[in-house]
Amino acid sequence: MKAQKTQLIHNTIGHHLLTDAQPDLSSDRFFPAIIVYRLPWTWKCSKVLMKFIHAGLNTIAMILAIVSMVAVFEYHNAGNIPNMYSLHSWIGLAAVIFYSLQLFLGFAVFLLPFAPVSLRTAVMPIHVYSGLTIFATVIATALMGITEKLIFSLRSNPAYSESPPEATLVNCLGVLLVIFGIFILWMASRPYWKRPPEENAKALLTTGGTPEGTEAESTMTDGGNADESDLRSNSEAARKQNLKLDEAGQRSTM
Repeated sequence: MKAQKTQLIHNTIGHHLLTDAQPDLSSDRFFPAIIVYRLPWTWKCSKVLMKFIHAGLNTIAMILAIVSMVAVFEYHNAGNIPNMYSLHSWIGLAAVIFYSLQLFLGFAVFLLPFAPVSLRTAVMPIHVYSGLTIFATVIATALMGITEKLIFSLRSNPAYSESPPEATLVNCLGVLLVIFGIFILWMASRPYWKRPPEENAKALLTTGGTPEGTEAESTMTDGGNADESDLRSNSEAARKQNLKLDEAGQRSTM
């Protein structure tokens, strides 16, 4: 009888973790998009290609998060379980909402060719900071979710406070999740993991464009009737501006 009850508790914990914690884990899948610019084997790829990969990974993660949240609400409604009453649910829903806004603004400002360079330069620090903040919030939400379900599921025989094996296992998974989050944030913030500037310059020369569009080309064209010294000055200023923008773009974490 005791063995059957223990098995029932195990099944209950697994069920809750797979349903209620699923949106957190699905949102957490956007971490490859954070480090896609930081992987050395991607540094020789064109900047445009990396932008599309970055946006595509974020889009997939967003779709998974929305589908998972719908599944959780349906599960709660079917079992007459209240919705949106815990801090875990509040922060989790806020993370998904802000993530969707981050994705939309990232598409509008950095992927589509309509935004001016000045707007991209102004938005980039906000884009980077908000992306890393959302990632850290998702980690915190997942930790709150698995702890909440352990407390609800392990009320007695055994209680969560008695540290049964299943509680120890999930606690260890939580510790691994924290270590994982720290590693991703460390990797995204270290300068030596950034795309080397020389690779940006090579990509610029190869494609004949600029990291953020064709702003340099228009600058050089406007000075076509200037004398040779003015043209060199304009070209040098445009090159420095484009390299500066491209360096800032490597910190993008949509």
